[in-house]
Amino acid sequence: MSFHLLALRPEPGLAATLDKARAMGLTITGHALSEIRAIDWACPEPDGFDGLLVGSANAILHGGPHLARLAAKPVYAVGEATAIAARAAGFTVAMTGSGGLQGVLDAIPPPCRLLRIAGEEHVPLNPPTGVTIAEVIAYRSVPLPLDPVVPMLESGAALVLLHSAATARRFAAECDRLGLPRETIAVAALGPRIADAAGAGWGAVHTAARPDESTFLQLAFDLCGAPRSTLGHPLRQP
Repeated sequence: MSFHLLALRPEPGLAATLDKARAMGLTITGHALSEIRAIDWACPEPDGFDGLLVGSANAILHGGPHLARLAAKPVYAVGEATAIAARAAGFTVAMTGSGGLQGVLDAIPPPCRLLRIAGEEHVPLNPPTGVTIAEVIAYRSVPLPLDPVVPMLESGAALVLLHSAATARRFAAECDRLGLPRETIAVAALGPRIADAAGAGWGAVHTAARPDESTFLQLAFDLCGAPRSTLGHPLRQP
């Protein structure tokens, strides 16, 4: 089946996803189901930390003036997009992950004292022995309606890309609010936790084998019936 892709992530990630997908030759529409807004937060004493643990570019883009006090601290970034944002803000990136923030944390040699700059909704972490984490909340996600893309979802030919658990839950709730039958909609999730957050009843659920954008878009590429591109990793389609 030939799908039209619908990406629902907030900016600035939405624009990046649209650009990458279109560069692969995919037809894609973007719509944000939320927008990111900064939250006032108190900056701990910088001398108490050896580095910053950052799980989203939003922590840098919406971190506000306190980031200047932490500019000398190396950043341990969840992925390349976060690392790019950190470098653009003047930070040195000590490590860039590719499989989730827990994987980054597990690779940091102890002893290390980290300040995690996170969003209001974030993944719990288990620090290894010798690594400690303090946490500040710098931004939140504010919900937006799904209404503008309802005609696409009613067509029966949309594949919805879900980049986060928060978006997955919001999308499911909006479909229910609008009376859109789940069984006519296919979804693709960046990871199993995100697929679980979307709930049951969808016409099809696909999950990327690795939680990175290239693997995710390669999955979408393959599901759209096009020949494989050169961007892919091995894929899993449960």
